Amino acid sequence: YFMLQRAQIELFPGFFDWPTILCLIGIAFLVPAYAGGDTQSILPGVLLLGIGLHFHFVNVLDLWPNNIGIFILFVSLGMILKARKTNAGLLPGILLFIISLITIYYDHIMSWLQITNTGMADPGKYWPFVLLAIGIYFLISKKD
Repeated sequence: YFMLQRAQIELFPGFFDWPTILCLIGIAFLVPAYAGGDTQSILPGVLLLGIGLHFHFVNVLDLWPNNIGIFILFVSLGMILKARKTNAGLLPGILLFIISLITIYYDHIMSWLQITNTGMADPGKYWPFVLLAIGIYFLISKKD
């Protein structure tokens, strides 16, 4: 990467920006995760690669979503891919995947259901608090 930068060989516009470094670090996590069986590196690898790709695509593709749901999507994909290797933790990954899709397509879902947002009746305002409460519950609850 740094050799290409010194030689001024740019593979695509924005190649030398910080999102590319995030993608490379993500790939550096994923290669040993799949080649060497280090399953702990799958989640950070997918997350870093996804965040890097997001910041590359958000200004290039008009179709690319730009809200918090895309980051939840990357976390859920990382959890699902890790669960495929470890056979554990698939349910939280699927739940986060569903939450991310709802968050990304919230406006489309509400227009499809023909629901209009009216002040306090907007459930989109309260989902962070629901997720926070669920997270606190899991942190406090005793594990058997």
